[in-house]
Amino acid sequence: MTRKVFVLSGAVAAIVLGVMMVSQAQAPTPNPPGWMNISSEEASDATFKARGFKKPHDGYQTIAEYEKVFKEISNWGRWGKDDQLGTMNLVTDAKRKQAATLVKTGIAVSMAHAVVQEITADMGSPFELSRGGSMFKYGFHSTTQSHIDAVCQFDYKGELYNGHNVKDVKPPTGCTTLDVDQLKNGLITRGILLDIPLLRGLKYLEPGTPVYAEDFEAFEKMAGIKIGPGDAIFLRTGRWARRAEKGPWQLYPAPPGPGEAGYHALTPIWFKERDVAIVGADVSNDVTPHIEVKKEVLQFTRGMPVHSLAIVALGAVVVDAMDLEAVAETAAKLKRWEFMVVGAPPRVDGATGSLINLTAIF
Repeated sequence: MTRKVFVLSGAVAAIVLGVMMVSQAQAPTPNPPGWMNISSEEASDATFKARGFKKPHDGYQTIAEYEKVFKEISNWGRWGKDDQLGTMNLVTDAKRKQAATLVKTGIAVSMAHAVVQEITADMGSPFELSRGGSMFKYGFHSTTQSHIDAVCQFDYKGELYNGHNVKDVKPPTGCTTLDVDQLKNGLITRGILLDIPLLRGLKYLEPGTPVYAEDFEAFEKMAGIKIGPGDAIFLRTGRWARRAEKGPWQLYPAPPGPGEAGYHALTPIWFKERDVAIVGADVSNDVTPHIEVKKEVLQFTRGMPVHSLAIVALGAVVVDAMDLEAVAETAAKLKRWEFMVVGAPPRVDGATGSLINLTAIF
């Protein structure tokens, strides 16, 4: 998982201090100690059943199988070879106007967690505040700080979305294309909360639980909604409710940590079918560990095939580690799981992402 550090003084300076990891096309990413995803051949049928998989080994079993899906759902060239927005092209002026019509009560709810400022089981590099509250130091790519991944954040075999070679456009100083500043006009669209624990009659999902496209469709039926082009979907696993009850746990790497509930490896196929623009969750989006996916695929996708397909194949904006507890409470009270979502990252040329506070307005 890539780490980047920012220092902000007041509201005017942003200095990139970290060094970005650049994947190489010649060889798969080597497994670090405590590799975050075990491969499916190491999991028993009983393990698959216990964790809620529909059947054993129902993810990508070969590179060829993964690349077939990549090609079938790819948006490369869809909006031209010089496209900088990816699926945000689906958020048109008309889409934003439609989103605005969803504001009935004016109730606004943050979908970000307060930054973690101490070392915990799920945060090894906490946010640091100094100089009387006027300087920040933080790494935003993590399992716990609410953040956005720019489209240049992920590559597959050395290529970014739309075929850009990382060697040409992702030097240590930052991305020269597809960076977070391309989102400067904001993330403003129709948002949909997918509250899967509510659907299943649970307080939260246990770590390692996969969520399937069939779950989304069941939730649509329950909520009386239909997800469509340009929408933002936000998966609630109840991670923060579980954390409040049981305390922090190690999401990454897993094993040895318990991991996290999240999107099953095949869900990006459904993202493309519905033309979703923004994919978010209260975890790192990918179910961890991805026991349904073979190790050879995990090696080339940095252990995150959902991230890889959503960002590299689709050009989608991904939001990690959101806090969806308050919005879930509001949605349940109003019996409305659709809303206008608004937010924008800070303008930082070259950045692979940033902290972000998206807001739902009902």
